[in-house]
Amino acid sequence: MYAIVDIETTGGYADNHRVTEIAVYHHDGMQITDSFQTLINPGRRVPDFITGLTGITNEMVMSAPSFDELAKEIYGWLKDRIFVAHNAHFDYSFLKKEFDDAGIQWAPKKLCTVRLGRKIIPGLDSYSLGRLAESLGIRILDRHRAAGDAEATAKIFDIYLKRDNDGIIAKALKRGSGETILPPNLSKEEFDTLPANAGVYYFHDAHDTIIYVGKAINIKKRIAGHFSGDAREWNRSNIRNEIHHITFELTGNELIALILESQEIRKLWPKYNLAQKYKLEEWGVYEYQDQKGYLRFVVNTVSKNSKPLITFSSKSDAWSFLWEKVKEQHLCPKLSGLQVAKGPCYAYQSGTCQGACSEVETVEEYNQRMQQSIDSFFGEGETVAIIGRGRKSEERSLILVEKGSYLGFGFLSEEVAITDFESAKSYIKIGRENRVVQNLVNSYLSNPRGTEIIPF
Repeated sequence: MYAIVDIETTGGYADNHRVTEIAVYHHDGMQITDSFQTLINPGRRVPDFITGLTGITNEMVMSAPSFDELAKEIYGWLKDRIFVAHNAHFDYSFLKKEFDDAGIQWAPKKLCTVRLGRKIIPGLDSYSLGRLAESLGIRILDRHRAAGDAEATAKIFDIYLKRDNDGIIAKALKRGSGETILPPNLSKEEFDTLPANAGVYYFHDAHDTIIYVGKAINIKKRIAGHFSGDAREWNRSNIRNEIHHITFELTGNELIALILESQEIRKLWPKYNLAQKYKLEEWGVYEYQDQKGYLRFVVNTVSKNSKPLITFSSKSDAWSFLWEKVKEQHLCPKLSGLQVAKGPCYAYQSGTCQGACSEVETVEEYNQRMQQSIDSFFGEGETVAIIGRGRKSEERSLILVEKGSYLGFGFLSEEVAITDFESAKSYIKIGRENRVVQNLVNSYLSNPRGTEIIPF
């Protein structure tokens, strides 16, 4: 009925590492009935720090069979049984990938002894395998080896079965319970209270330190997506194990969520926001002169040493901005990188381009209008209010942009009318502008996407 499993591996996540040892204990719901254990050749070196932790050396696994060779036998030990493990997601993610690589379909029901322990034996200081076993009087004979840890997990699970007077195990096995996808230290009750609204969310560790900040249009759906089996980047076990609590702040709409997320990451520097700290995809509008002397525009990604005229958070927003500038000065879409055509551009054929693409318009005339367009990039800029959806039905959000620069955001009642810039400022919290936020604002001003723009 149950297969209680423990594995040892070459590292912390399934995408880049392999299994070096597995142990399986069978339990029929009343008692342990059988067991299996074997070393596995991972097909790569066992790192020194793993050897230091487990005692498993390269020499030990060199002569062991590969997982592919053992796949059918291991599958036989797991087939038609409920998969049980301490921090089940870790063990499951590795075995699932190994079985997939071996061409074996395996999708068992799963139980996590960490999550079950928090409900069946509440109030312990720690639910790590060592501390939990110690609190239950279980001695682990060979710690950090698959057989020793699997045996201890099997004995812990046996105690759970005998103490589960409220049917917690049965509830956890129900389809859609969510118990099997959540991090081991996050309560289902806390997850269930998350809103299905736009906002910013925070992952906290055991010491209440914020370790990750994210944004979402639907907070609950987004977080569930992090923990599902499809979210490969979230299958790295470290962050899952460290998440103890989740808090959130509603923003009403995506734009404010994006702004707040950027500001919070740069204020808090959470350890798992590395990609957003150091790498941000930006798109820029650039100018260059072609061999015939015509000034041209092009939209491209922003690299380390490049110098764009203006930057945006997406390619589509950069294109939308550039189209507006092309229309303002009747520039050539082909020379602006917005059309690919042999011969004259489509706009020349319709009369809105003055013929630079066919050299009908002189270099001097065209470049003069190009320079006027470029100069408008660096003008004083618009002073506007961006009005969007609020956190509740009777509320609106407000973002202020002063002379082209982001000023801050806030919320106000549906009944309040925005009549002048100075009074509008009383509804916002002044925020520190950074390059990311300015790119977001540039993007929304060029493509409002459901927001209302009020100029002053």
